[in-house]
Amino acid sequence: MESEDYLKDISEIKNLMNKSSRFISLSGLSGILAGTYALIGAAVAYWLVTAHSYGTLMLDGYIFRLVMLDLALVALFSAVTGYFLSARKAKKSNTKMWDATSKRLVINFLIPLVAGGLYILIILSNGKYGQTGGLMLIFYGLALVNASKYSIGDIRYLGYIEIVLGLIATLLPGYGFWLWVLGFGIMHIIYGSIMHFKYDVK
Repeated sequence: MESEDYLKDISEIKNLMNKSSRFISLSGLSGILAGTYALIGAAVAYWLVTAHSYGTLMLDGYIFRLVMLDLALVALFSAVTGYFLSARKAKKSNTKMWDATSKRLVINFLIPLVAGGLYILIILSNGKYGQTGGLMLIFYGLALVNASKYSIGDIRYLGYIEIVLGLIATLLPGYGFWLWVLGFGIMHIIYGSIMHFKYDVK
């Protein structure tokens, strides 16, 4: 009996330490919705490129700006949805949404993401479009892995997958668009579903 109580105390201490050092209010549903937004955005981008480029996948300046706006809206909707659902989950579990741990999470997530975004903008300004999808996947994957130290550890596996898909996309630039759809769309939905049933559904 004393042994069971001792193990229970250790488990409770471990849980408290995890809660204090990791942001655990990430919502699996936000991953599902982010993947859905990505699929919708990809469909819009594909239509913009093919419908206005005589059936080819060539980009001119005007279409390129529309596609970039489309991707920016996908990112904005995903970020707002993630914040809203995570805040709701934190409130439901009576934990703080914004504290030292969540700040570290955001900082570690943004460092690779912002650096990658700036690099992508630089190469795009030079008219090099072929590696965009692969670079987005790689830097996003690095951001997830970097942030996983301060959140649910499972997100690092999604990060690894995004990095691998990005590397494949750089080797096969002709498939970059579809690998982007797989990484940001389908993988987010799969990951979000797993996280939702693993952590959110009780």
